[in-house]
Amino acid sequence: MSPLTIGALGIVLLMIFLFMRMPIAVAMGVVGVMGMSVVVGVDAGLSVLKTAPFAAIAKYGFSVVPLFILMGNFCFHAGVSRDLYYTVNRWIGHFRGGLAMATVGACAGFAAVSGSSLATAATMGTVALPEMKKYKYSPELATGSISAGGTLGILIPPSVVLVIYGILTEQSIAALFLAGFIPGILEAIFYIIAISIVCRINPQAGPAGPKSSFSAKIISLKDTWPILTLFIIVIGGIYAGIFSPTEAAGIGAFFALIIAIVKRALDPRSFFASLEETMKSTAMIFTILIGAMVLGYFMTATRLPFELANVVSGLEVNRYIIFSLILIVYIILGCIMIPMAMVILTIPIVFPLVVAQGFDPIWFGIITVRIFEIAQITPPVGMNVFVISGVAGDVPMGTIYKGIIPFLIADICHLILLIAFPQIALFLPGLMS
Repeated sequence: MSPLTIGALGIVLLMIFLFMRMPIAVAMGVVGVMGMSVVVGVDAGLSVLKTAPFAAIAKYGFSVVPLFILMGNFCFHAGVSRDLYYTVNRWIGHFRGGLAMATVGACAGFAAVSGSSLATAATMGTVALPEMKKYKYSPELATGSISAGGTLGILIPPSVVLVIYGILTEQSIAALFLAGFIPGILEAIFYIIAISIVCRINPQAGPAGPKSSFSAKIISLKDTWPILTLFIIVIGGIYAGIFSPTEAAGIGAFFALIIAIVKRALDPRSFFASLEETMKSTAMIFTILIGAMVLGYFMTATRLPFELANVVSGLEVNRYIIFSLILIVYIILGCIMIPMAMVILTIPIVFPLVVAQGFDPIWFGIITVRIFEIAQITPPVGMNVFVISGVAGDVPMGTIYKGIIPFLIADICHLILLIAFPQIALFLPGLMS
């Protein structure tokens, strides 16, 4: 049996393990060790277990991961998400669908300090859902807006997924962060337009809330200072070249701690809870990285990714057809996997193929994350939908999926725009260079 055949069988076995609900890190590790044992020998397969854990995570660049996660946890316990939601609500809550629009706006703001889609959805769900229930919003619009808005957490910088993509592909993390900014803002705008259309068709879906006075709106802006401060320090510092993304993560985590202390929102219990949540998330990510490294040794030994790239590059078809097939595969995988696992598992295989087709690697990073966002609200699984189902409690999954439909349409329109006009993502990185 040829190494290429063994590699293909390894991918099939990995998919079987995933559908059996085996943890992604364990599945990749088992397939990697078994595959290396078959291709190279048992001794080589077992030796991978000695070298892979250290080689996978002993990199200075990966220190950015726990620091950005810690920054988001400090902000969460400081009540930043709640303050941000009520501020945006003061400004647009009096429109039809205004509370849902405020939810999307607050999700975009919290994404600037979170870096996680699931965390953004869960956090905003606990804040916004009671308000929308109070004003008798339809369950479809209420849960749909939170599920979709939560996906902004992995696109608007700083994004942990973009960090991992940048490290795996050796691309500039600073450029990826800047590339995600305009698409992220546009995505929020597309969602708000979708909410407006839904409420125009069915005004009862999102009744208008109370109107705040102009002075109340101005006063409410004082609650946005934590988000603005962190965003200017972290992203502004990276853009200005004052410090690297890793240094920015450390500074951001430190200032998030200071903000929580100044707001008197961080007692010893919430402080240690922030540390615990950060350690759990970091351990999960690094465990997946180790599993991916083991699998990567196996894939390299079979030369499957490189041969696949050569075969696809030799096809006499338009490169966008190949690109579309990759996106379809990503959407299917996204229904059963979290974005972090998808990046770590697929990028080493797909990236050489994409580069061989002449696509810009920074732009592809943004498109990849955008597809992962869509996958997180796509039936039959949709990770964000499960999170909101747990927060909502009494809302059936079918109702949430029904509410997702307008946002999926907005996602498709937004994705087509990004593919048709790559400069939307590449404009800011171009200024940096």
